[in-house]
Amino acid sequence: MENRVVITGIGLLTPLGLDRETTWKNLKDGKVGITELTRFSAPEINIHVAGQIHDFDAKDYFDHRTVRRMDPFTQYAIVAAREAFEQSGLGDADFNRNRANVIVSTGIGGIITLEANKVIGEERGYNRISPFFIPMAIANMASAAISMEFGLHGHSSSIITACAGGTDAIGEAYRQIKHGYMDVAIAGGTEATISPLCIGGFAAMRALSTSKDPLSASRPFDKDRDGFVPSEGSGILVLESLDHALARKAPIIAEIIGYASTSDAYHMTAPDPEATQATRAMQECLSSAGLEPTDVDYVNAHGTSTPLNDTIETQVIKNALGEHAYNVKISSTKSMLGHALGGSGGIELAVTALTIRDQFVHPTVGLKEPDPECDLDYVQAKGQSRQVDIAISNSLGFGGHNACIAIKKFAE
Repeated sequence: MENRVVITGIGLLTPLGLDRETTWKNLKDGKVGITELTRFSAPEINIHVAGQIHDFDAKDYFDHRTVRRMDPFTQYAIVAAREAFEQSGLGDADFNRNRANVIVSTGIGGIITLEANKVIGEERGYNRISPFFIPMAIANMASAAISMEFGLHGHSSSIITACAGGTDAIGEAYRQIKHGYMDVAIAGGTEATISPLCIGGFAAMRALSTSKDPLSASRPFDKDRDGFVPSEGSGILVLESLDHALARKAPIIAEIIGYASTSDAYHMTAPDPEATQATRAMQECLSSAGLEPTDVDYVNAHGTSTPLNDTIETQVIKNALGEHAYNVKISSTKSMLGHALGGSGGIELAVTALTIRDQFVHPTVGLKEPDPECDLDYVQAKGQSRQVDIAISNSLGFGGHNACIAIKKFAE
């Protein structure tokens, strides 16, 4: 017997807010969290804007010792996880912590810690680097720290599938609950990569927008898009089996009903122009959920604002949904937040669940004149109140990783 799986908690920490409801309100209002790049100065890389979290002070959330021993990507994940855990009510519940897992993705991990200790090593000697350098930098530390925060003793891991990681983390957590291995999961993604080395690396690949205008730098599906805007943040969800949630009268935000993940096996960074495997991810997600294409009301697109991604994803949606693709509302959260790499899948599934909760689709800000090859309804200009019973969240990552999750409005 398979379990139904529901979302009972959501935590968000993004450039548009240090919590779930602030972020969501600003997204609904079409506000842009992308600003002038102020975290560091490196004019030679010609990158001018980023999705930075400006008002976050770790000392507001952690004691002094913890702040010094935890990279920002882990700090962000814990803060988001605390919000999700609180909303779920698990803090006051008596549940089996041996059957609660944590799966949190990051694309790059503690690169800020890595850069800082490289400088210390070069300037003061490598015998002076922090003894906490390695545990601060390794990619599994966000999931490990969350398991310690809440005393959860089930499976704990970090799935790393580039920009599809947050979606894969939630999808694999969903499967563990669905098939009875766990009752509870904390899952999502986190990233803190606004650093010279990371942004310099993406700039060297010519993957980033060189726009100087924060309001129009991220413009998914627009004919003049020129690359993605780097961002940071975390999106963490609490998942439970339906029986577990009902037994403790937990708040149920939405139900996860399908998941699929495929690999292009094509190129290190470029998507397969045939879009075969990305299409299969959407199709198998629908199949696993028992859905027909015409059942889908909304797609939260990967929508990076890169020339290749947006045309390929548009084709994927058409391939998977057929003519119904023209009836579906589509929006890109990255148009307002930028691209948080391994954190994006968690952030965007959280936003998709809130879309169902409030029956409201946020806009794709920055989209002024659609690319002729991007001819679907991307919700230009303003968000819309809309009946959304079933929604899809897509993620596509470097290395050819494709992931898709389907959720629906909960009904017993």
